[in-house]
Amino acid sequence: MLDTGFYDTLSRLQLRMSHKSSLNVSGNRKSVRKGNSTEFSDFREYMPGDDLRRMDWNAYARLDKLYIREYMEEKEAVVTVLLDTSASMDYGTNSKAELAKDLAAVVSFLALNNMDRVQIYDMKDMSRPFLALGGRSAFAGVLRWLENVEFVGEVDMLSAARKMRCRGAGVTVIISDFLHPDMVEKQEEKSGYEKLLQYLNYCGQRPVILHTMAKEELHITLEGALNLIDAETKSRLRLVVDAKAIDSYERELKRFTERMKKGCASGRGAYVLCDTGRDRKQLVFQDLRVIYDI
Repeated sequence: MLDTGFYDTLSRLQLRMSHKSSLNVSGNRKSVRKGNSTEFSDFREYMPGDDLRRMDWNAYARLDKLYIREYMEEKEAVVTVLLDTSASMDYGTNSKAELAKDLAAVVSFLALNNMDRVQIYDMKDMSRPFLALGGRSAFAGVLRWLENVEFVGEVDMLSAARKMRCRGAGVTVIISDFLHPDMVEKQEEKSGYEKLLQYLNYCGQRPVILHTMAKEELHITLEGALNLIDAETKSRLRLVVDAKAIDSYERELKRFTERMKKGCASGRGAYVLCDTGRDRKQLVFQDLRVIYDI
């Protein structure tokens, strides 16, 4: 997991939303409910990253303490994290599973720091999401939950997504390697990935795809005659890896990721290819900039 100093820097950022919140719960998101934008609701203590334009300087002059003004039209949003916990994620010198947990922690922190509600799903068991709300104080519970997640077995991603609880507009973040048969492109009909994005759009969700890949999958160094074993089904494939095979693999991988990126953009979402070999700070503060309100 990432250190405290990392999260202190992260607190300056906020997840981007494409829809206004429809929940009738106080938070920091603009609501679809109409109201007087100058109608005062409450004060709360200032936290690093808060908008200084909302600072109450008169209160500071009286109390020598920083407070932020909150207004009635601001509501909380729901940020949903769908975490692929299939066995294929537990691969790599720097495993995809560890990166996936770090990414889930980052997204959850950003949401809670902005007083949004978080629900995290282990995609193998969609009946029991982990719920967190109430600000940064709830983040410790998120970390404990993530520490206990196991990456085993198989996941039906499309079926799992259709079981999530949608409560109004929000953001749904999917963290996966997408190495599943149902996610592969089909010629005569939409792929599972396209159906997944279509369903999220139907639910009023802004899709954020964090495509987690091991550096060994992105930069092939294997060569010769190899027996490849599927991490989930245990099926075997005999394959000769040479320059021609590597070139073909890289072309298909590029086509696959470009299709995913294009599909996500059409749904007003964001796609980021997350390399396990990438430095965590560079990945979070540079590569993931497309998911933040800067």
